[in-house]
Amino acid sequence: MTRRVRRKVAKKGKDDAVSLGYLEIEVEDLGLERNGDVDWTSLPDDTVIQLFSCLNYRDRASLSSTCKTWRVLGASQCLWSSLDLRAHKFDTATATSLASRCVYLQKLRFRGAESADAIIYLQAKNLREISGDYCRKITDATLSVIVARHEALESLQLGPDFCERITGDAIKAIALCCPKLKKLRLSGIKDVYADAINALAKHCPTLVDIGFLDCLNVDEAALENVSSVRFLSVAGTSNMKWDVVSHLWHKLPKLIGLDVSRTDIGSAAISRLLSSSLSLKVLCALNCPVLEEETSISTTKTNGKLLLALFSDIFRELSSLFAETSNKGRNMFLDWRCSKNKDKNLNEIMTWLEWILSHTLLRTAESNPQGLDNFWLKQGAALLLSLMQSSQEDVQERAATGLATFVVIDDENASIDRGRAEAVMRDGGIRLLLNLAKSWHEGLQSEAAKALANLSVNANVAKAVAEEGGINILAALARSMNRLVAEEAAGGLWNLSVGEEHKAAIAEAGGVKALVDLIFKWSSGGDGVLERAAGALANLAADDKCSMEVAIVGGVHALVMLARNCKFEGVQEQAARALANLASHGDSNSNNAAVGQEAGALEALVQLTRSPHEGVRQEAAGALWNLSFDDRNREAIAAAGGVEALV
Repeated sequence: MTRRVRRKVAKKGKDDAVSLGYLEIEVEDLGLERNGDVDWTSLPDDTVIQLFSCLNYRDRASLSSTCKTWRVLGASQCLWSSLDLRAHKFDTATATSLASRCVYLQKLRFRGAESADAIIYLQAKNLREISGDYCRKITDATLSVIVARHEALESLQLGPDFCERITGDAIKAIALCCPKLKKLRLSGIKDVYADAINALAKHCPTLVDIGFLDCLNVDEAALENVSSVRFLSVAGTSNMKWDVVSHLWHKLPKLIGLDVSRTDIGSAAISRLLSSSLSLKVLCALNCPVLEEETSISTTKTNGKLLLALFSDIFRELSSLFAETSNKGRNMFLDWRCSKNKDKNLNEIMTWLEWILSHTLLRTAESNPQGLDNFWLKQGAALLLSLMQSSQEDVQERAATGLATFVVIDDENASIDRGRAEAVMRDGGIRLLLNLAKSWHEGLQSEAAKALANLSVNANVAKAVAEEGGINILAALARSMNRLVAEEAAGGLWNLSVGEEHKAAIAEAGGVKALVDLIFKWSSGGDGVLERAAGALANLAADDKCSMEVAIVGGVHALVMLARNCKFEGVQEQAARALANLASHGDSNSNNAAVGQEAGALEALVQLTRSPHEGVRQEAAGALWNLSFDDRNREAIAAAGGVEALV
């Protein structure tokens, strides 16, 4: 396989780490010479703090220990008001070591059950916002302890993956422990029963934003009791009784925004909600098959309210929220962000819309339902590109992931939709993705790199990525200490290296060495990063000059190591293909001999010819065939039992 695309969001392993992003502070700005010794302790305090702010929390803590001055500056309150724990393993020991710095911690993002268990050891009693993903193994007990230790909590978000082990009991605990709660968004709860919702209504008087997404059951009648709610989402939730919803939810006195996307709601319930609610301004019903099949919906009166659906012009509908509507049809998200005269209520609506649209578009792209080509080409792609420019980092991440996902037709065969990919390119998506890839935030780096990788399967898009400087950016990201960032960047280089015109540029950008280093760095870290690195090297090794570069930077040893030790089929296949290409240049270079002389190379390839996987067998046999043209290799191949594989 010469290229690879990915639809699903990958999980991070225990060894994931974080790298620095692109340092955008010029040396001249620091008042330092480019050459000669630098006394880093003489930097102005505000410059040091700016540098600290660009580091992940582990590097920030480590750098703080270098001297007394930096220890004081590294503990500055502004550096520890927000903490993103997702890129590193975060456990009890790490939390305990950071506790002294987290007195003023306000916002926290975490990943997985182990990190959730460790949160309480930060002793961040002033924590206001908690957001977590990969929450499938988080239990009621863990969540109950977290909220009990953080009574000042105002926002709690868990998802978008399903919280399979969290029940209504944990929601009751949230209500009892967090009276200041304003926002609660949970995904994949099996049963949000009446007592849990009534507890929220009773104990959380300022709760204005509720999201029960992709849940199995939600008590519709109980939600009527949460009179404080302004924004409500039940997107993807099944078993909803829409007759109950339409007769009760319009009574919610403050409800402004309602999201019923990806449900089986019909036009009757939509019409009643739009006509009966006095406060409702926006009703989002994207990807609702029943609604879209009913012809009567086209004549539904919205009474001045917004109805956002697949059949509506979403940008044009959004323009009605603004007093000035002379620019109908323009990108209203961009207009809103650039507006100097911002209304508080409008800000709340647009911020909520960004969040729910990014969530629904990603879920829709993942499920890839039939019949949405027209939507994606006319406005879906443009919506994702607009959301990538949001000030909300989680919205940006989901939008980039959505772009990476919606173009894929068949991830196993690396097939993407040409029209969708080129629509992203025409609307300026390549430059936007490259800007995200240069972000300091590893989450944005990995999702942007994934999107660039998938889009680059299309030759026209690959050319645009290269022309916009994407090869240098991806080569830099491939050096990341964050495995997921490096993995997605390697995937981008893999797909770009299919084009003969890009191979030299990848080598010039240091991409060959970065890919080889990845194999040594993550030799036991999983198949994803190794398969992508080996696949890219296999493509590059087909070029005579690049093949010499692969050998010079240690690629032969790295690839033989994979062929000998790695047990993953995809990695074995790509390593064998890379070795076959290295050995294919005959007398033009010495790589054939170098591969044959590498300890264990021939034995490993012979062993791979006995693999149960056809692709591995074919690539290994091809490598042995190429190597057999060197006299010195023939006897060694025969001695290793390789003759049978070549017959």
